[in-house]
Amino acid sequence: MNLSIDKLPAGKKIYFASDFHFGAGDKASADLRERRVVKWLDSIKADAHAIFLMGDMFDFWFEYKEVIPKGFIRFQGKLAEITDSGIPIYFFSGNHDMWMFDYFTKELGIPVFRESQKITINNKRFFLGHGDGLGPGDGFYKFLKKIFESKLSHWLFARVHPNLGVGLANAWSRKSRIGNIESDKGFLGDNEWLLTYCKEQEHIEHHDYYIFGHRHLPLDLEVTNNSRYINLGEWVNYSTYAVFDGEALKLLDFEKDG
Repeated sequence: MNLSIDKLPAGKKIYFASDFHFGAGDKASADLRERRVVKWLDSIKADAHAIFLMGDMFDFWFEYKEVIPKGFIRFQGKLAEITDSGIPIYFFSGNHDMWMFDYFTKELGIPVFRESQKITINNKRFFLGHGDGLGPGDGFYKFLKKIFESKLSHWLFARVHPNLGVGLANAWSRKSRIGNIESDKGFLGDNEWLLTYCKEQEHIEHHDYYIFGHRHLPLDLEVTNNSRYINLGEWVNYSTYAVFDGEALKLLDFEKDG
């Protein structure tokens, strides 16, 4: 599956967002968050040339052969409306929705990328991914990720009845970092592992922009004097996203700048 947008038409923009974590928190706050995301999608569809959703859209997702997790139908309906209008949407699976398979592709025409991708837009080079499992450290998670992504894990979980399987997964998810996001550490300076990863990649191949989610902290940092790392933040405590207008990339907050 190739990802290609060579030229951005005049007046059009590319949008990036990550970590909506639909399903995290109580139902009332989750419903409000969904409506906020739908409002944001409505606000950008007039000038969007493409929309990149960079992982952890759901706090848990698993596609059984005939069953998907219930809820968040307003979000899915808005995605259908946008893709039906001819605006492409691209999904990157994150650590919470790594068990996203082909449902969105078949039903909504949305490709799902499981690995980081490189793309050139208006002669600017982008490196895109969710961000989990990259950079130094976190060896235990990287080990677990390989297990969870294996076909055997998919097959075994699919044998569990959805009532039990989704219930167990939601319980596990509530113990995850997003469930205690208020305790996330702030900017880590030299220990920002995704910034370290970007600098390592920049030694191998130049990119103007590195765009990730996963970190849960909106960041716009210099990699080199002609390269930047953007972290998209999340939508539990923030409403941040990035937009590229063909010339420059900006990190914005929907509640402040929308």
